[in-house]
Parts: sequence; C-alpha cells; structure tokens
Amino acid sequence: MTGKSRKPVTAASKKPARTKSAATKTASSKAAAGKAAPAASKGKPDLAELRVRIDGIDRSIQALIAERAQFAGQVGQAKGKLAAAVDYYRPEREAQVLRRVVDRNGGPLNDDVLVRVFREIMSACLAQQEPLKIGFLGPEGTHSQQAVYKHFGHSIHGLPLGSIEEVFQEVESGAADFGVVPVENSTQGTIQSTLDMFLTSDVKICGEVELRVHQHLLSRGGRLEDIERVYSHPQSFAQCKAWLRQHLPHAEKIPVSSNAEAARRARNADDAAAIAGISAGTVYGLKNVAGPIEDRPDNTTRFLVLGRELFPPSGNDRTSLLVFIKDQPGALFNILAPIAKHGLSMNRIESRPGHTGLWQYAFFIDVAGHVDEDGMRRSLEEMADFVEEVKVLGSYPVAIA
Repeated sequence: MTGKSRKPVTAASKKPARTKSAATKTASSKAAAGKAAPAASKGKPDLAELRVRIDGIDRSIQALIAERAQFAGQVGQAKGKLAAAVDYYRPEREAQVLRRVVDRNGGPLNDDVLVRVFREIMSACLAQQEPLKIGFLGPEGTHSQQAVYKHFGHSIHGLPLGSIEEVFQEVESGAADFGVVPVENSTQGTIQSTLDMFLTSDVKICGEVELRVHQHLLSRGGRLEDIERVYSHPQSFAQCKAWLRQHLPHAEKIPVSSNAEAARRARNADDAAAIAGISAGTVYGLKNVAGPIEDRPDNTTRFLVLGRELFPPSGNDRTSLLVFIKDQPGALFNILAPIAKHGLSMNRIESRPGHTGLWQYAFFIDVAGHVDEDGMRRSLEEMADFVEEVKVLGSYPVAIA
C-alpha cells in the first residue's frame, strides 16, 4: 500500500493554440515589459521606476482577470440555461487548472500561494452565475470553514451547521450545493462520525482538502495563569495533550462540538480558555495566550467535499469505496486481490460496524484512480462475487497544495 499519487499527462493539460485578443496582447506586452531590468545602472534600483513597473503589471493582471471573467461567462452561456450555480461547477476542471498552475510555477512564490490566488479568481468568476452554497461544521471560525475557503475560495455563501450529520442532510436535501466535513487527522486518525454517515446517506464525495491545523490557546484576558478550564473539540484536546499536561495540568477540560463553539463559550469569563484556530479568536474577540500548541508540527486534517453526483476523471483521482463483505474465509483477501492485480494503489482501509446485523462489518477503502478507468472497473467486477454490496462513495481529484 502506498499513498503516492500518479500524475499522468492528460489531454486537458495540453494548451490549444488560439489567436490572442487585443486585451491579452496588451496585457502580455506590459507584463513582458515588467520583466525587463528595472534600472539601467548597475547600482541600487530606482524606487520610483520600480513602482511604475509594478503599477503597469497590476493593470495587466487586472485586464487579464477581467478577460478571464468574460470567457467564464461565455462558458456559462455555451452550457445553456441550467438550474443553479451547482450545475456550472466542475471540480475535475478546476483540479486540472490548478495542477497546471503548480507545473508552471518557477518561483519566487510557493505553490500553495499561487494555488490560493488562482482559486480565488476561479471562485469569483463562478460566482457571476450565483454563489455556491457550502455547508460546513459551524459556527463561524472552525477549521472546517477554513477548509471551505481553501477549496472553494471566498466567493461562496457559507452555511455554518450544528453537526456533521446536518451537513450530510443539507447536501442530500439540496439546501446546500456542497458540504465540507473532516474525515481524518494525521495525529489522531479517523473521525468516526463522518464514516458512519456514509452507511446510510446517498451523498457522494467529489473532492478532498488537506489543511495544516495549528491550535492556539485563546482567552478573553490573555493570561495563562488565570485559566482554570479549557473548552475544545475532543480531537483538539488529543492533538495538544502533551502541551496541556505541561502547562495546564490542573485545568478542567470540557469537550464541545467544535473549536469555534469553544471560543464562543470562552469569551464569557476571564478564567476560561479555548483551543482553536487563530481565526476563531478573531471572530470571538479572544487574545492569543499561546500557540501553536499542537504536539506535532505536521498536524494535518483531511476534509471531504460532499455533493450529489459523481464527476468525470481529472487525471489524478482517488476513489472511495464502502464494501459489505460476505462472511466467509478469505473474504477480505478476495476483495483486495483484484485491486492489486490491476495495479491500483490502496491508500487506506478501515472497518466499521455495518449496521446490517450483529458483528457485521463494512470496509471503507480508498484506492488511487477513477471509477471510470478500466482497471477500477475490472477490479469492481471481479470482487462482486465476494461481497454483499459495494457502494462507490466518490471518485474525485486528489487534494492540490
């Protein structure tokens, strides 16, 4: 088993030649001029001239963004009259665009910075039709909200909800176009409540987000010595247990539904604190007492993007399966063997009570590839004799930057 992702060359990665518009030509020539040496002399660059060059590049960038927005509008017209904004959104297309951004990047900006910039441009262009409605585990200020913005940009309408179950329900009913829920943490493992919802829900996974999670201790007064109780989500307590043991060994630890809810409660007393992201402190007016305080510096949470349909391949995808096996010797081997036979990399496997009978289990399996690809289709066909049921939970682009 390996988590290594394949990045095959796809037709979408080839850029067809086309005649540049006048706006593109003008903007390109200005951008090219901006790359010239800022000053003729070999000494210190002239500040005024540098600012003139930067202003010229800014005008070029703005003209190109406007032109892109116009073409995005024409794409909407080409698709015809559709029911809602969700009908215009194509995650596989966005993934292809962002991969090309990463492939073209030669610095000095990091990949994640450029991906974030392009994500916001695409978000704003899509919102010309109508902002997408995205449900997430609220209230405002949660890491789930940060994952929403990382994946969809800020030109959306966020719907903070009270539980992971509500996010599934709002997506399934159509009240939300998409939803974002946490599924696993690199330190503490799987969020079981998310997996259990797939046992009964018909929603599909259509994307994933990986978010570096930094935990901070926040309070109204900002003084560590005043804190007698700490509110947080159980996962965050687990991620910070060594720090808490060292710095707040006697403080009462009170679990709540989300870190933003922890921040909301902590704002009411000087002797209370919350473990949450720094954005929650901004939303609820709390001071940063300490942080980051997570025990592992690479602490990362993976989120799933929920929708109502499967999308075409993007060229670098992952498929999530829910498999109910028949109770017989070698049952698990029989469903994994076709995956290995067809050269597919299994990224994750986990069992949960199947809710189909006493001691009956279902297996959640993540496999590299898309369900429309030949190897995946053949694997599913060959394991059919050894399973009670296989649900394709989703085939979706692998997380980018």
